[in-house]
Amino acid sequence: MLTRLLVYFAYFLKSSPRYQKTKRFFYSLLEDPGSRLKPYFDVSMIAVVILSVLLLIYEIGNAQANISEWYERGVVSLFVIEYLLRLWLCSDNHKIILAHYEEADYLNIRFRLSKVIGILVTKKLEYISSPLAIIDLLAILPSYRELRVLRLFVIFRLFKLFRYLNSIKLFAEILSSKRFELYTLAIFLGFLIFIGSTALYFFENPSNGGQVSSLFDAFYLSVVTLATVGYGDIAPHTVGGRLVAMVLIFTGLSFIAFFTSIIVSAFSDKMQDMQVNRIYAELGRYRNYIIICGFGRVGQHIARQLEKDRQHFVVIDSDAAKVQDAKRHNYLAIHDDASRNDVLINAGLNNKATAILCTTGDDVINVYITLTSRHLNKDIRILSRANNEENVKKLYQVGATHVIQPFEIAGMVAAQYVGQPVAFEAIVGIISEEKRFIMETVCVHDDSFIIGQAVNDIDFAQRKLILVGVISTNPVHCKHKNRYQVKNQHFYFNPEKYFRLQAGDLLVVLGRKFGIDHFRSQVEISRLKLSRKS
Repeated sequence: MLTRLLVYFAYFLKSSPRYQKTKRFFYSLLEDPGSRLKPYFDVSMIAVVILSVLLLIYEIGNAQANISEWYERGVVSLFVIEYLLRLWLCSDNHKIILAHYEEADYLNIRFRLSKVIGILVTKKLEYISSPLAIIDLLAILPSYRELRVLRLFVIFRLFKLFRYLNSIKLFAEILSSKRFELYTLAIFLGFLIFIGSTALYFFENPSNGGQVSSLFDAFYLSVVTLATVGYGDIAPHTVGGRLVAMVLIFTGLSFIAFFTSIIVSAFSDKMQDMQVNRIYAELGRYRNYIIICGFGRVGQHIARQLEKDRQHFVVIDSDAAKVQDAKRHNYLAIHDDASRNDVLINAGLNNKATAILCTTGDDVINVYITLTSRHLNKDIRILSRANNEENVKKLYQVGATHVIQPFEIAGMVAAQYVGQPVAFEAIVGIISEEKRFIMETVCVHDDSFIIGQAVNDIDFAQRKLILVGVISTNPVHCKHKNRYQVKNQHFYFNPEKYFRLQAGDLLVVLGRKFGIDHFRSQVEISRLKLSRKS
């Protein structure tokens, strides 16, 4: 009967949207490092912990106030609730029950409830015995005022900050990564203290004219000598004791240097991880952003334009010099291989990234990044650079949304506008971001005077404008050359003189702002005149 009720309750929890939603909420609040709620909770708990410790310290030499007592009760209640929630989140009991029940049902064997309960208890005990859980439990004990000695555990409330401060967590991880070296150093230190204490007690005994009257005094003198502190309250007076102290001082200096080198090397190993984690945390605060893979000439121009447009982005490059260059411009940059799955996943390819730009100078690398990106995310926009014509098809085959050929585009522009210095002046002005030249579109409306006219009849040169191309969906233009597919439209670059404009076409023109505005106003005025006549 108990087994059926337990299994039924497990199925109920599995199918309950409210239960799942509640558990996801508390997991996001307490455990999920990528959650938006967790930073606010961590900051609030840090303030609560520090204030509670200050109040407990204040009560040591002062009378207890009612508000302090009520605050302490509230803090303890909060700590207890947090402890129970973390205990609940550490394992999914209903999933464990159902996994064993369905396994037993499939194999047609008896479902052993006692075994499952043992597994559940073991999971909870593993969490309870973990260091952070022990600290959480000990942090509650100072509230029991009947046992004043438990006030000693107030220090464990400060240890709770390990949960809420990422820098402290990282320091703990660094120490954990060097635990073998630190264990070895601790054993060596214990051996030195034991030898030093024994020798000092032997030489500095009062019977020999010294001040060390107990083993504890010898231990104390050994520690302060090894630490090169030397308070002076106990000092060696015999020749043997002074020789031992000298050895302990030099050994202590070596010990401190060795310990420092271990910590520095550990921080050096983790420094890149710290920087990358900071970048990931920064990206987590954005609603959306763009990933730029490669910070060469093309990537730099794209980053500069995105910054100008106030769009968020992150740069990934395997070249350390290029990453440093990006950081000098205050861009978010990661030194890693962008073709690796874990790098793109950590960069948010499946989360908040809206597009990925493959702009390295190597087509092979761009192919790999495109292939990896499309494998990880079927819907993300991928813009890839191709230096060689034969690689364009490959990039489309592996999943690129658009392929850009910068050298071909530059050559095409040079070929089409050769002998036209005004055109080159405008193009150079735009590239160098001079304010006097801009590129804008002018719409050809249904009742505009330029409908049906050839581009040669409009005389853009007289208007000090340059027609770069026409964007259109009208199939009548498909006979013209220099046609490029742009989603469901076509871009006709530098159209022929007999190219006749149709309603809905967009003219892409180069020129100064007032020249483009004047041309647009002429089109609008002619449109209004025609509408009035009709």
